[in-house]
Amino acid sequence: MAKPKLFVLNKLPEAVEARLSRDYDARLNAADRTYSPSEIVAGAKGMDGVVTSPTTAVRADVIEKLDKSVRIIATFSVGFDHVDLQAAKARGIVVTNTPEVLTDATADLAMLLLLAGARRAYEGQKILREGRWIGWRPTQLIGIGAQGKRLGIYGMGRIGQAVARRAKPFGFELHYHDQAPLPPEKTEGAEFHANVEEMLPFCDYLTIHCPLTPETRKFLNAARIAKLPKGAVVVNTARGPVIDDDALIAALKSGHVAAAGLDVFDGEPKIHPGYLGLDNAYLLPHLGSATLDTRNAMGFRALDNLDAFFAGKAPRDRVA
Repeated sequence: MAKPKLFVLNKLPEAVEARLSRDYDARLNAADRTYSPSEIVAGAKGMDGVVTSPTTAVRADVIEKLDKSVRIIATFSVGFDHVDLQAAKARGIVVTNTPEVLTDATADLAMLLLLAGARRAYEGQKILREGRWIGWRPTQLIGIGAQGKRLGIYGMGRIGQAVARRAKPFGFELHYHDQAPLPPEKTEGAEFHANVEEMLPFCDYLTIHCPLTPETRKFLNAARIAKLPKGAVVVNTARGPVIDDDALIAALKSGHVAAAGLDVFDGEPKIHPGYLGLDNAYLLPHLGSATLDTRNAMGFRALDNLDAFFAGKAPRDRVA
């Protein structure tokens, strides 16, 4: 029996591509080039499925023109806002994602951003690399500690819970907002706030772990930043558009926000140029899931969904 044909829009880890090539008739993206919408439509002709990632959006205008042979879109990510689910449903195309497997790696990175921002790690690196360090001084690069500080978690899903587990031993007082309170065994004793506006004044640190939806787009705007305690630290490993960049940059310049640790950006790979000149902005290029074990696990999870689909079974991680 002929193997299902897959159009793979991004270069994937070696072990994932090896399994793809073994089990499927896969058109891989060896050069890791970015396909235009018209190239996606052309490349998907005669294909049974498409494998994408947040790097390559599959919007309604693409889905509406996909060949009738395409029956599934598997995204190499937990987020799926880059795939138009309504358009896929209208065409009868199944969409799957890869949840759970990147939880720990992303939570680790959130803690890295939190600590690096608070302890002025970028500034320290900068003076070392530029040869400006004159030795230890009692008042040099004094940052913000963790013990006894209040950490607010916006979005207490898998990653938010994993951050809570990591943060508690540092001595943080934990607070969280989600759609509903979670069982106490999942929250590390964090205090639930039904209204996020009421949580913000308790956030010496705020870490964001919500999905991108119309409701969360530009969630952290000037009005909400003003509710944070002066000198707060903001961390985002969720989605860039959750933050109003102009508002956060203004707060970083004024000192109302002491530091930010950001791994995701609105419009990435382009980022707001206002961040680039700020020593109190610790910036990373979307590395949340960037460990070999995690990226392999994401790919294998995507392939497990594809295997189930083409075997006539329900994919474990169907989102449309």
